[in-house]
Amino acid sequence: MKSVDLNLLTALDVLLSERSVTKAAYRLGLSPSAMSRTLSRLRISTGDQLLVLAGRTLVPTPYAEQIRERVHDASQNARAVLQPATSSFDVSKLERTFTIRANDSFVELIGAPLMAAITKTAPRVRIRFVSKPDKDARPLREGMIDLEVGVLGTAAPELKTRVLFRDRFVGICRAEHPFLTKMTAKRYASYQHVVVSRKRQYSGPVDDALGQSGLSRTIVMVVPTYANAMQIVRYSDLLGLVPHSCLDNGLTGRHSRSAGIQHFELPVQTPEIKVSAIWHPRLHADPAHRWLRDIIFTICENAFS
Repeated sequence: MKSVDLNLLTALDVLLSERSVTKAAYRLGLSPSAMSRTLSRLRISTGDQLLVLAGRTLVPTPYAEQIRERVHDASQNARAVLQPATSSFDVSKLERTFTIRANDSFVELIGAPLMAAITKTAPRVRIRFVSKPDKDARPLREGMIDLEVGVLGTAAPELKTRVLFRDRFVGICRAEHPFLTKMTAKRYASYQHVVVSRKRQYSGPVDDALGQSGLSRTIVMVVPTYANAMQIVRYSDLLGLVPHSCLDNGLTGRHSRSAGIQHFELPVQTPEIKVSAIWHPRLHADPAHRWLRDIIFTICENAFS
């Protein structure tokens, strides 16, 4: 296919509108001689004279009259496609379903305030949360999900990230648990534990820290969610481990989730948890996606500031 200079389309649109090389040159910021050369190129490309002299003025040929409206429409459409995407973005008219992959605790944390914020500005937007069985980058790369929230755990170099908040692990036990009378690392390790894992990896940073002191804990139960762990701890002597963000907070008004549960600072040091929004560069400049990211960031900033 012969290459086409789209600048010629705009030039032809202006020439047919002005019917004057001088006026067309002025509108396009060109010299009259440059505009004359452009008209010559247009005549060669189309095989038609397009504009011809009638006395001292230029008049369109029958072919030029025939294509004038099509040229104008094509020129306007090309301008619309090539202008910045944000200039035509109206969030109030946005109709879109965003798929977000996150764990259950984040869904509980942000689900209600996120929907409240979206409803005010974009009532036709729908949020679809999906479970997070792993940290594979493939769903982001292939467009199966729009956004992931969690700890970055993939080596995919192209992914974009933005830290939403910083968290930490805390221990949990039932109210009035004997451990609360003396919270040492040795006593912590001596109790039986319930852990949260979606894979067969049951140890983590707490076990590494205990191991540095020659200690190890006994894991007797593994559950898939932090909510499960909290429920089991409430009615047993098992100790559990959850992110601090899982506890009751003013963001969602959950006043009963931690009823009967006592949380405590761990008797060993563990690394900080950095919770991030993660997305593929394909969506980085998309105005609707950027709008969603900003809303989630603002909610998290207000919750954890």
